[in-house]
Amino acid sequence: MGERRPFLLAPAGKDYLWGGTRLNDDFSKGIPMKPLAETWECSTHADGPSIVAGGVHRGKTLAELLKEHPEYLGSHPLGHPDLTPGELPILVKLIDAKEKLSVQVHPDDAYARERENGSLGKTEMWYVLDARAGTQLVYGFRHDMTREQLRESLENKTVEKYLQKVDVHTDDVFYIEAGTVHAIGAGALIAEIQENSNLTYRMYDYDRLGKDGKKRGLHLDKALDVVNLRAATEPKQPMRVLRYRPGYASEFLCRCRYFQVERILINTERCRSLAQVKADSTSFQVLLCVSGCGVLLSGGEDVPFFKGDCIFFPADSVQARIHGRAQLLRVTC
Repeated sequence: MGERRPFLLAPAGKDYLWGGTRLNDDFSKGIPMKPLAETWECSTHADGPSIVAGGVHRGKTLAELLKEHPEYLGSHPLGHPDLTPGELPILVKLIDAKEKLSVQVHPDDAYARERENGSLGKTEMWYVLDARAGTQLVYGFRHDMTREQLRESLENKTVEKYLQKVDVHTDDVFYIEAGTVHAIGAGALIAEIQENSNLTYRMYDYDRLGKDGKKRGLHLDKALDVVNLRAATEPKQPMRVLRYRPGYASEFLCRCRYFQVERILINTERCRSLAQVKADSTSFQVLLCVSGCGVLLSGGEDVPFFKGDCIFFPADSVQARIHGRAQLLRVTC
């Protein structure tokens, strides 16, 4: 078996009605969709699989490759009870919310396993790449609700007065646990790391019309089954500490049972030392470049990367070095 080298991924695109053009304009995705609401950068989900864009496996879906080489996942993800061969436990997205998203909630693993054909639930994390002035998001309820109160407010279209609104700024981090009612507000550009699931229970959609001229469907009964009705504490930004090394600095953004996310700042322009990256035997790694550009050097192979590119490191990969000036999100399990 040859050495395990990192490789680039090409994303799947989604043209949801609330999306804009920034993923093509700012990240050069080149996906012929308008609007382009989301790009699924690292995904084995059947609703939007990523494609291997470099190396000897170019052209395969990531799911196909991981089914052929389950060792690329590492020992930890393979222990997940709800995964089938070739499935990642996580999904990494970019989201351009030109308009506000629906008020929604996601189920946890237990509910999804029982009611949604064994699917994973959906806990997620948002890292805000950009937010225009006045952008807000919905995060939980302002005070405790009952199931009956919530249903009535949804049917009467008065639910917004019960929702907690939070101001959003560039570089903010939000952890959205399954069961938390939420909505991304208009004007936010976000990197999302989540469980590998596409289960969304739409609760309220402002009576918007879809492409077919009809109101989009709601999922009230399931939403009421899974939503956390307790008042939510206003989310506070976590204390973050940059750790400096020659050529780069890093900080933890989020750590939970499903994933760990770091932000890495690369600047080797005036430094002889290069940032080093290697996935150990326990887990694959994903690097998402959210600004800047650079070159990945691994075993004599140079892989240039640019803003918006996503790089997959198989578990127990070769040692790689990074040269450039860039900001990356590193995701592991």
